[in-house]
Amino acid sequence: MKDSYKHKGLRERLVLSLEEQGISDEVVLGAMRKVPRHLFVESAFEDYAYEDRAFSILSNQTISRPLTVGFQSQLLEVEQGQKVLEIGTGSGYQTAVLVEMGLQVYTIERQKKLFDFSSKVLRMVGCIPEYQSFGDGYLGFPNFAPFDAVLVTCGAEEIPKKLLEQLKIGGKMIIPIGGGENQIMTKITKMSDDEYETKEYGGFSFVPMLGRRV
Repeated sequence: MKDSYKHKGLRERLVLSLEEQGISDEVVLGAMRKVPRHLFVESAFEDYAYEDRAFSILSNQTISRPLTVGFQSQLLEVEQGQKVLEIGTGSGYQTAVLVEMGLQVYTIERQKKLFDFSSKVLRMVGCIPEYQSFGDGYLGFPNFAPFDAVLVTCGAEEIPKKLLEQLKIGGKMIIPIGGGENQIMTKITKMSDDEYETKEYGGFSFVPMLGRRV
């Protein structure tokens, strides 16, 4: 599957739509203009890859709609070269956007089929994270901490404390909080080792953050 002029034109149209919906960070928009989303979805969805829609992927998971990817990426408020921990690699699309933003990306996926798929596609498109692991997202990567930001791409019933511990002072976690099908997009800024500032940004729908491995 190639990245054709048609695909690039569809991406440009998608980016214009995202701008109209409030995504204003030029680094985020530039990254989404480059990443070939059609390579991160199943071939049956290729013709619809640049619509602002979520799609089913392997292991009963989903690839988030582009507006959600853009919104979460914008909320990170990160600068080129900073370290970001991503929980839930999925098919790798959000990972690729973060890499294209010039970030050092450390990403974890607990579904083996998705880990294998995303590893292959990320290499193919040249968006290779700093470190990619098959493992438990609740644990994060303490050996690589602290991180400038943590991005969680699945709905969590509660804030994972181990991930907060891995944030730098001044770092931000973007996480959908809530059980069931709907969550509240939440930004948590680490003000000190025991003080956090929390802001909420409305309702979203993510697959659940799965329970800890034993």
